[in-house]
Amino acid sequence: MRPLVGGIVAAVAAGALGVTGLVTTAQAGDTDTAAKAGEAAGAGVASVPAHAVTGYWQNFDNGATVQKLGDVPENYDIIAVAFADATDTPGGVTFNLDSAGLGGYTVDQFKDDIKAKQADGKNVIISVGGEKGAVAVNSDASATAFADSLSDLIQEYGFNGVDIDLENGLDSTYMTKALRSLSSEVGSDLVITMAPQTIDMQSTSAEYFKTALDIKDILTVVNMQYYNSGSMLGCDGNVYSQGSVDFLTALACIQLEGGLDPSQVGIGVPASSSGAGSGYVEPAVVNAALDCLTEGTNCGSFKPDTTYPGLRGAMAWSTNWDAAAGNAWSDSVGAHVHGLP
Repeated sequence: MRPLVGGIVAAVAAGALGVTGLVTTAQAGDTDTAAKAGEAAGAGVASVPAHAVTGYWQNFDNGATVQKLGDVPENYDIIAVAFADATDTPGGVTFNLDSAGLGGYTVDQFKDDIKAKQADGKNVIISVGGEKGAVAVNSDASATAFADSLSDLIQEYGFNGVDIDLENGLDSTYMTKALRSLSSEVGSDLVITMAPQTIDMQSTSAEYFKTALDIKDILTVVNMQYYNSGSMLGCDGNVYSQGSVDFLTALACIQLEGGLDPSQVGIGVPASSSGAGSGYVEPAVVNAALDCLTEGTNCGSFKPDTTYPGLRGAMAWSTNWDAAAGNAWSDSVGAHVHGLP
């Protein structure tokens, strides 16, 4: 997630990327299920609802409302803790709670809040990346380190899974190896989410899109960031400007036509105008896009050829920016997602 970034102009997107000839390239993989990590941590296992809301919880103070994990509203079904930190080992990650920045929040309190959220049926996962994340998984050794270190974090804190939010490049070959290894270590209940930028999901040949398809059998949801983007191509080959219902629906259509199951597609947006440099839309626009994709109603000029009632839902950056705006986003979009057909 990025507070500020330069837009990508439509001319560049149109010249460099295409959306024709999209094909499903998901590959079946190894599905071994050793429940070692979840059992060791006593982690709560909560199934993700058919229609779910994801929110990022900030482990830092950047001017948004400072929260404890327990302060996150009930409308959030998946809470992504932002962010894991890179270690000196290539591919390795760890987590350092910002106790001082969060008003003296202790590790024990944090772990108790994870368990309480899980007892309420929520999933708490650890997010890797962000604007400043510098985790590189580009070799067999780094893929092993990535999987093993995440498995350790899951055991230590009781996380339900991992979110991939790498914004400085991703190697589909080794990220796929790492996530399959992690799934084998932790078990089939592992939640895996992704938050690529719009440029990363314009074509099935892009590394992020390839990764999503390669782990389709273990992937929970892709909540692409529909902001900080500039104009982009939709699945109909037309260019759409961010900040509109057409931008949300026509870009989601690329993923839906490109091989992801509707249950693996979510709409990622800022929870308030302060949460991103550009691309903010009012909650009502998000709700209209959800209606358009699932029921064919409330569309803009773009209307998909079919509907996708199984669409997973929506994501907000972040629960903290949502709180700063009086939780208006989660009150509106959260209720709407949970009321989808």
